[in-house]
Amino acid sequence: MEFMTKKASNYFNRELSWLTFNQRVLDEANNADRPLLTRLKFLAITGSNLDEFFMVRVGGLQAQASTTEADPAGLTPEEQLARLSVAAHAMVTTQYEYLLKELMPKLAAKGIEQCNIAALTAEQATYAERLFEHEIYPVVTPMALAPDSVFPLLAGLTVNLFVRLAPESKAGDERHAVVALPRALPRFFTLPAERGYHYLLLEDIVMLFLPRLFPGEKILECVPIRLTRNADLTVREDQAGDLLEDMKEILTERRQSACIRLEISDKASQTALDHLQAMLEVEPRDVYAVPGPLGLTALFRIVATPGFAELQEEEWAPQPSPSLRADESIFDAIARQDILLFHPYEGFDPVVRFVNEAADDPHVLAIKQILYRTSDNSPIVAALARAAEKDKHVTVLVELKARFDEARNIGWAESLERAGAQVIYGLRGLKVHAKACLVVRREAAGLRRYVHFGTGNYNEKTARIYSDVSLLTCNEDFGADASALFNAITGYAQPTPYRKLEAAPLGLRDRLLELIQNEAERCRQGQTARIVLKLNSLVDTAMIDALYEASQAGVQVQLNIRGICCLRPGVPELSENISVVSIIDRYLEHARILYFHNGGEPLMFISSADWMPRNLDRRVELLVPVEDSAAGARLLAILETCLTDSVQGRRLLPDGAWEPVKATGKRKTIHAQEAFFRQATDAAVAVARQQEVVFEPQRPAKPGN
Repeated sequence: MEFMTKKASNYFNRELSWLTFNQRVLDEANNADRPLLTRLKFLAITGSNLDEFFMVRVGGLQAQASTTEADPAGLTPEEQLARLSVAAHAMVTTQYEYLLKELMPKLAAKGIEQCNIAALTAEQATYAERLFEHEIYPVVTPMALAPDSVFPLLAGLTVNLFVRLAPESKAGDERHAVVALPRALPRFFTLPAERGYHYLLLEDIVMLFLPRLFPGEKILECVPIRLTRNADLTVREDQAGDLLEDMKEILTERRQSACIRLEISDKASQTALDHLQAMLEVEPRDVYAVPGPLGLTALFRIVATPGFAELQEEEWAPQPSPSLRADESIFDAIARQDILLFHPYEGFDPVVRFVNEAADDPHVLAIKQILYRTSDNSPIVAALARAAEKDKHVTVLVELKARFDEARNIGWAESLERAGAQVIYGLRGLKVHAKACLVVRREAAGLRRYVHFGTGNYNEKTARIYSDVSLLTCNEDFGADASALFNAITGYAQPTPYRKLEAAPLGLRDRLLELIQNEAERCRQGQTARIVLKLNSLVDTAMIDALYEASQAGVQVQLNIRGICCLRPGVPELSENISVVSIIDRYLEHARILYFHNGGEPLMFISSADWMPRNLDRRVELLVPVEDSAAGARLLAILETCLTDSVQGRRLLPDGAWEPVKATGKRKTIHAQEAFFRQATDAAVAVARQQEVVFEPQRPAKPGN
């Protein structure tokens, strides 16, 4: 089917759309309804998000700056960089306004206070001096900068000090040095105080005692700096080579790559700034002079300050699934019915338990799993290693190209190999992003396959803060498809047609287009038609065009997109039947759930894939149908709740602005994440109440016993 003529005005720019997402996160730092440390957490998240955005997206655009090829929104790389710089500078200004004028004064009033080095008490000054002498001075490293020398290779995203020193003689030039502040040292040091938590930044302590690092020298200036390096480096997979060694080289290159952003104190002189720009070859638009501490990501440490529970949101403990019993084998539970889990409202423990029981069950013959991102001390990796050591057949695809997790994944891959597992490092030219685990178990009736599919990673820590969906099943069709998937990605076999699944990069895009077009055709025939999608990002123009065409046919298209959305909703004769909402709340919305009305016989899916070219064309991704009626009804209810969130929901307007979703008419106020937690809690309580108390009378023991 031929889609409409593409027009740049039909799409939002991907990078600018991402910045509006980060702005919505930043809005939560200014949300007076949230506790102070929770607001500070959202501010830290925006700092972390910006760090990655610059390393990957801005770094990639800078590498393309000499090209004139426009993106779907009609912007060349240079035009994008110019607009991004304006938007990012405005965002950074807002970040520091919130921090310095709003959050820090209110936190200080509650007892969490950053000390001013010019106003330390005698006790604090003495304590700071001891810290410097015993904890800091032996570790820090001043480095002289010789004229015309190469700037030292400072680690990216770390705070360091740039120092200007007076000339050695009247006719000489001023000298320069850098004091590297290693990551091994904490960024925050606690000072004695009568109440609360008082702290000093590492750089402030070093600047206070800087003359001890440069004895006899006249110090003209000392300013904190922070470099961001380009991380948009990839393996050349068109060349033969060892992927493991190639990835290790990429990690080395990333540490040595070009500086793409310079953060510096706004107290820096123009002389210092000019010198740094010249040495680092940084454009003026890539300099961010800020009035507060560099690297807002570090504020996560303050967020975790103990003893201030009243400044944090009440913790929502993950609830047990009503489909599982603690005294029952997880395989028996799955054999009884498909199990749908909604994390983190329901715990991730059943998924960990699934792999743990498989590792220890003598009837399990094989475990096959894809690991994209895991935790530092992953119990799932430990279970896989244990299974291999017990001579079970363990096959693990560890995706070495998972950005910023490469080093961890390399370590896991090597440790699993040592345990005896068969380890695949990934596929040439593709990232494996699917979330699947297959367990093969011998039972009385023969071999049975148990499968876990998910929308999130096998990381029990992020599963506490990411909203995701898991499906556990022993349906034979799913088991056969899972076997076919693993055979395809671990060998040279071409994928056989799946019974239930669809997978990128071969069939997923076509299947999604078919589903959209079927709804459009039903609508043209006078039938009710509806599409509801929950995704993290919507970028792919072919998919967007298909949704536009469905809208023009009269299909009601409702989208819940957390982050990037390049689709422009609500435009007459283009997308008037499309609405887009986004939720930013305590949990990161990460689940991908798809609904197609299908003439009254709904088709429901979960997926690992966002609708981006990389996911549909350059990754192995899965689309998993959910055919159990109860599970499907629950997923639809999740979608409906997200669409109507009138507390944290925001609606995308045709001009790219976002407005709050309002409760209309008699509709009650809906807070989606709170509603999901209450539902999970109520379900767990109901199950507990159903468990009857059994009275077991004690009887006299028989004689002789």
